[in-house]
Amino acid sequence: MKRVMIYAVIMSIAVIGVSAQTPDTLRAKLKVTDKVPAKARPFDLNQVKLLNSPFKHAMELDGKYLLELELDRLLSRFREFAGLKPKAEIYGNAGSWEGGNLSGQTAGHYLTACSMMYRSTGDKRYLDRVNYMIDELAEVQKANGNGFVGAMPNGKKLFAEMSAAKTNEQMDKAYSDNEGGVPWYNMHKTFAGLRDAYLLCGNEKAKDILIKLADWVCDWQKDIPEEVFQHMLDIEHGGINESLADAYAISGNPKHLEAAKRFYHHRMLDPLKAHEDKLGGNHANTQIPKFIGAARIYELTKLSDFRTIASFSWDTILKNHTYVIGGNSCYEYFGDPGKLNDRITPNTTETCNTYNMLKLTEHLFQWTADAKYADYYERGLYNHILASQSPSTGMMCYYVALKSGHVKKFSTPFDSFWCCVGTGIENHVKYGQGIYYHDDKSLYINLFIPSELNWSEKGFKLKQETDLPMTDIVRFTVTCTKPTVLKLMVRQPAWAFDGITAKVNGKPFASANKPSSYLALSKTWKTGDKIEVKLPMRLYTEYVLDNKERMAVLYGPIVLAGRVEQADPDKPMTVLVTEGRPAKDWVKRVPGKLEFVTSGVGKPSDITLVPFYAIDSEPYAIYWDTFKASDWAKKQVEFVEKQRQQEALEARTVDNFSPGEMQ
Repeated sequence: MKRVMIYAVIMSIAVIGVSAQTPDTLRAKLKVTDKVPAKARPFDLNQVKLLNSPFKHAMELDGKYLLELELDRLLSRFREFAGLKPKAEIYGNAGSWEGGNLSGQTAGHYLTACSMMYRSTGDKRYLDRVNYMIDELAEVQKANGNGFVGAMPNGKKLFAEMSAAKTNEQMDKAYSDNEGGVPWYNMHKTFAGLRDAYLLCGNEKAKDILIKLADWVCDWQKDIPEEVFQHMLDIEHGGINESLADAYAISGNPKHLEAAKRFYHHRMLDPLKAHEDKLGGNHANTQIPKFIGAARIYELTKLSDFRTIASFSWDTILKNHTYVIGGNSCYEYFGDPGKLNDRITPNTTETCNTYNMLKLTEHLFQWTADAKYADYYERGLYNHILASQSPSTGMMCYYVALKSGHVKKFSTPFDSFWCCVGTGIENHVKYGQGIYYHDDKSLYINLFIPSELNWSEKGFKLKQETDLPMTDIVRFTVTCTKPTVLKLMVRQPAWAFDGITAKVNGKPFASANKPSSYLALSKTWKTGDKIEVKLPMRLYTEYVLDNKERMAVLYGPIVLAGRVEQADPDKPMTVLVTEGRPAKDWVKRVPGKLEFVTSGVGKPSDITLVPFYAIDSEPYAIYWDTFKASDWAKKQVEFVEKQRQQEALEARTVDNFSPGEMQ
């Protein structure tokens, strides 16, 4: 008997291992070891404390909003559709998403956001909210009786009819008869919230709910013919493949992994596996979560096709579909590869897309420790994610418009529960994520955001102080329990064209001039060691992929926006007559401010440029049409008339839609 018990303990220890996506401090919560080792591992959110900066300000605004939301309203339909009496009325109406057939998706995001906020700050108010919601969802699951948890109208009937479908027509009928919406998309959010409540808050009941829900999915899908299953996958299904892969890592049940692999959408993923960009014409944010799921399955299985899908999708989106702020899509859709010029509208760059691109980027960076992934992460974080939140109210954007003369349209606190509000409440509580990574002997410094790192396993602390991009100096102070041999890998960003230099304790120590790489600082570090890194910034421009006469202006990591007048058909938008000269020749910085003015090139007048993330509710422009003086003299009448006609058309337009749009 004793030998059997000892064997069981050994087996239990053997299946607990490191996940590439899970900090070392949380690894014991997983039963499955990743087959793909990470070259750079993340830190736990509780090991990184933000210091004063626009990022901390954004986090505090978001945290305040989380505490204003009423849990029983977010949970209302979970209880109602499980046959329990709701404790409060659901938020909003059909147009608010929560009151329509997308109800429940916000609750999953909310669980994740509060779990992250608790992990980041230790504030028990957020833990109490997580625990209350999990208790409620446990009661809902028990009332449903089969492991199901959901808040979609007709959800149980819809899933039952989908599970019984033997033809594509029957699957379509299940959706149409029950106003199906995007049920797997909703389910993915619930899974993710349960996962984070368990991993980040230690809520064992969340783990139990998650595993029972994953078991329900396995049972639900087993009798659906593959052709019909693939037909179903043409509907947006979020990252349910990622959710089931995560359930496998937590439960160790191989059925959960097989279910994750079954949510493989051949129509979209096979071309990427073959290095073909066939994204054009497809709803962007329907696809990106599939790529994240592929990345997670690769980590757990080492099946190379899944790595190819994740890596090539990232490469092609960056190469062919990304605007200067790091976002992608127009009216939620990918266009033809490399064709962006005619897709600069009030409805560009859905914020959810960049939320998901940053998640995908985290996976790819951890496999490779390649600085190019950190470069993109920084671009999207500063210029889309941070810029998508109102710095005065904390409310969030669905689209971040790139059409000149438009304004950001922010959510309202209790009526707008769009997808980008759900991802938004997560975005702004996890800024501590992505700043630092590590292996056993190196510390990667990827982002220059004021913060304190506590690498508790090594007894090593690092305080980062900077007001970059206001200045180009970043200072670090070391505190350690004993002298520590460690290589600090300081990223030389792609925008640091003039190289970077480092001093240690006031003396020159190292330098590098290879943008998009790392400067290694190796020594035995002691308490009190001080590091000063200089990251020279300069003005530069980037052009639209398919128009070398339309450009944006950048300074270091930030995209600059011009303060302009509201779009008006009777007032042409400013153009820049630059003669092809570099930006430093016609843009000057205002002394003592992070503000710039053009000098003699703006027509009809020069402009003031500020960081895009600092723009709140005023009209702005990111992209500028440029001319040589001789060309402008010939073309200005034609250009102004064309611009006037377009603005007049938009002024007459009451509303618009794109065929195939998910909503």
